[in-house]
Amino acid sequence: MWIDTHCHLDASEFGATADAFDDVAVAARENGVGMIVVPAVARDNFSIVAELAHRHINCTYALGIHPIFVPQADEDDLQRLREGVAATIDDPRLVAIGEIGLDFFVPILTTPEMRERQEFFYSEQLKIARDFDLPVLLHVRKSQDQILKYLRRITVPGGIAHAFNGSFQQANTFIDLGFRLGFGGAMTFTRALQIRRLAAELPLDALVLETDAPDISPAWLHPQRNSPEQLPRIGQVLAELRGMPVADVAEATSRNACAAMPRLKALL
Repeated sequence: MWIDTHCHLDASEFGATADAFDDVAVAARENGVGMIVVPAVARDNFSIVAELAHRHINCTYALGIHPIFVPQADEDDLQRLREGVAATIDDPRLVAIGEIGLDFFVPILTTPEMRERQEFFYSEQLKIARDFDLPVLLHVRKSQDQILKYLRRITVPGGIAHAFNGSFQQANTFIDLGFRLGFGGAMTFTRALQIRRLAAELPLDALVLETDAPDISPAWLHPQRNSPEQLPRIGQVLAELRGMPVADVAEATSRNACAAMPRLKALL
């Protein structure tokens, strides 16, 4: 069994109807993906990801405000997030706070004013995770050191650095803080030398798999839309990089996902 620790199943790229989302979830399950974690990105889709998770036996969800959506968000959205988490904290399908973090790659987000605003939203969401004892799903793009700075200040119960693409030193710092590192489609490109080295050489118990579908398509799909049913083949690439049986990689990465998000285990 495989666990896709990061998939935006509600994205419009999958279609405009509930049936389209259902088809994607069913196809993933038929291809051995036993669980999909669907993170929110903004206040407007908090209820949507929760509904998806309750409609499919192989779906769970996280609630959070993505850094790319921070320019459109206001501080009231943080209060709505806190209230939403409080209202659903007993829901076993709520497994994390996410997707949250910092993005210093997109030009509009790199002005001093917007960097400060991103950091405010990120730190406030870490406090929500801390207060409700939930792990976090981190968006870390050209922002590893700043992400880590706040994790040292605000203690949360671990989580996942999604789509990890930092240095070995940064990777080990995340691991020391109790985080797992997410690898997906980028790892399948032979030119992605640093990511492939990280995937091959970091401790196996630090790694989880993800698709980030509909984004970050693997090499055999690019530039087409990604899908969670691709996860087993992505896992096969990780097995090849590490010289391991595929079944062992599936077992280990699923175990690691449950360690990163303990609520998953009761749902499998």
